[in-house]
Amino acid sequence: MRFCKEGGGEMIEKLGKNLIYKSEHVFEKLVDEEKKELEKLAQEYLKFLSEVKTERECVEFFTSILKNQNFNEKQLEKGFLVYKNKFLACWRIGEKPLTEGLRIIVSHIDAPRLDLKLHPLFEDTNLAFLKTHYYGGIKKYHWVAKPLALHGTVVKKGGEVIKIVIGEKEGEPVFTVCDLLPHLAKKIQGEKKLTEAITGEKLNLLFGGIPIKNASLENENKEIKEKIKLNVLKILNETYGLKEEDFVLGELYIVPAGPAKEVGIDKAFIGGYGQDDRICAFVSFKAFLEVEDPKHTTLVLFMDREEIGSEGNTSAKSRIFEKIVYFIMKGLKISPTPDNFFEVMSKTKAISADVTAGIDPNYIEVHDKLNDAKMGCGVAVSRYTGHGGKYMANEAHVEFLAWLLENWDKEGVIYQVVSMGKVDEGGGGTVSKYFASYGMDIVDVGPPLLSMHSPFEISHKADLYMTYKGFKVFLKI
Repeated sequence: MRFCKEGGGEMIEKLGKNLIYKSEHVFEKLVDEEKKELEKLAQEYLKFLSEVKTERECVEFFTSILKNQNFNEKQLEKGFLVYKNKFLACWRIGEKPLTEGLRIIVSHIDAPRLDLKLHPLFEDTNLAFLKTHYYGGIKKYHWVAKPLALHGTVVKKGGEVIKIVIGEKEGEPVFTVCDLLPHLAKKIQGEKKLTEAITGEKLNLLFGGIPIKNASLENENKEIKEKIKLNVLKILNETYGLKEEDFVLGELYIVPAGPAKEVGIDKAFIGGYGQDDRICAFVSFKAFLEVEDPKHTTLVLFMDREEIGSEGNTSAKSRIFEKIVYFIMKGLKISPTPDNFFEVMSKTKAISADVTAGIDPNYIEVHDKLNDAKMGCGVAVSRYTGHGGKYMANEAHVEFLAWLLENWDKEGVIYQVVSMGKVDEGGGGTVSKYFASYGMDIVDVGPPLLSMHSPFEISHKADLYMTYKGFKVFLKI
């Protein structure tokens, strides 16, 4: 009954403030100086997102910066390792002995896209197309009727490496996957399930439409089949020295054309391709560079193949991570025996830097409003991922989580601890389970996105900033 006395309302209000959890919008907590830092970071990220659209481009971008800042490949104190041109690791040796563990942040730099098939080029009804095979989890209808660019690498017999980017510069042509006009789509699309209306075999890229000139042929009277295909090959040969057989030696990707954009009348958001997971790659790299005198040895990893289950020798399932730790151990005069390796791993703390789904009120039926991430409310910490009954997921131990969040509280990092969607609606995995198998403590951390796995994903500038700030604090402690 004491709450009924004079001042009781204030006591109840104070009690509620102390006991009830409430997520806070980052912009309601930032001071003006932090807002300036946030905007500067957002502009840097926009530029990066516009320029870097493949794994190889990401590795090249980061490596050039590392070299400019006096990092050397396979150097102990400030070093990096590039593997197969699609995996990158960089590290700094810390003040404390390695036996007290590392601080690791791992993100992935692959993203859903369309890959060219091995023999992609064909002509039909006076149109030249390239056949594709989609990579990762996409909604196929997202990839039709929009401008697309061609990025990739061809390695010719003899070892010559040819880099190709078409569709990004002013004046360059773009490409597209054609969709069916609504007037003729009723049965072939309209009466089918969304997942069946556009099939993978119809994701063919419109690539050319002008036949080769007869004047360029040795015998003008000879009937030449597939004149448009031949003209396309002539252009590729004149520009890049390619023949049709060289397609099988290419890693050629189809990605959305054009730069990333600010979204919203207030420019609150960033829209662009590949933010899952290059937003985490960007901020973890930036945080790593800025923590110049870490207490613990810091190691930042940029993995490939996450979007297809981490298969392959540049992925989290490969043993390249062990090779890097062995190199550091030997450089610090620690024998890389199983006992010593496990001792280091058992003291290591890590972040699996990956995005999560932001709540979209237009699809609230799949979200748990109490537990899912809200846009603009800070970096999201996912204690577990997986699906259904927590299958195929790592779950962070609460002792580690308490340590991390306490340090973030001290440094003013605004965060939200979240899940992803209602239990029976699906789910997803990250690389954390592969690193957890070494015995380290690891948790999934990253910003929420809207339209994840689409060609135009949406992040909030506030969450970008708090993810960067959280990563920087983690690498320092």
